[in-house]
Amino acid sequence: MPVTIHWFGHASFRIRGSKTVFIDPWKLPAGSGPADIVIVSHSHYDHCSREDVEGLRGKGTVVLAPSDCVKALGGKVTSILPGQVQKSGDVIVEALPAYNIGKAFHPKTNNWIGVVVQLDTYRIYYAGDTDRIPEMDQLKNIALALLPVGGTYTMNAAEAAGAAKTIKPAVAIPYHWGDIVGQRSDAETFKAQAGCAVEILSPGGEYSLAT
Repeated sequence: MPVTIHWFGHASFRIRGSKTVFIDPWKLPAGSGPADIVIVSHSHYDHCSREDVEGLRGKGTVVLAPSDCVKALGGKVTSILPGQVQKSGDVIVEALPAYNIGKAFHPKTNNWIGVVVQLDTYRIYYAGDTDRIPEMDQLKNIALALLPVGGTYTMNAAEAAGAAKTIKPAVAIPYHWGDIVGQRSDAETFKAQAGCAVEILSPGGEYSLAT
């Protein structure tokens, strides 16, 4: 079956295949849930939203987040650190580092995360709020890379394009533009420089990885 990626805007995604995974849910439309797995990358308000996570909880929903998000989110939350792997049914979530280099918004010492989600036959990389970091060089067999391009708090478009050239995903989708920071022009610059197929979604847009 196809795996469909839905971008709600900013850094918020739903990945739907045999299971439904939400990443950094924020400002979701009513009725977006329930989720099988919810992943929160770090504790900034535009990524760690208790209201949105609560709206996705159903029977058996697994919530994964760094330790500083656990209290903020409430309910049952499984803490996850960079380097750790959590398996829920047939879905494998590998937590990877996400941090800034040369700016202080996302310190490496906070142990905030990006993730590789292995769902059905696909490995999908969500970078989190990060700069172009050396750990990206180790990524292999990525079907889809979700990369921030807005600059200021994360990589800018050119840096994200450099990451894409190293990761070599089959396709990439830029995010972290069009809301708090970044413009569509950043997404277009990324597309022109990424060296791989790029899908630019509008908020509410979807892309399918067909089997």
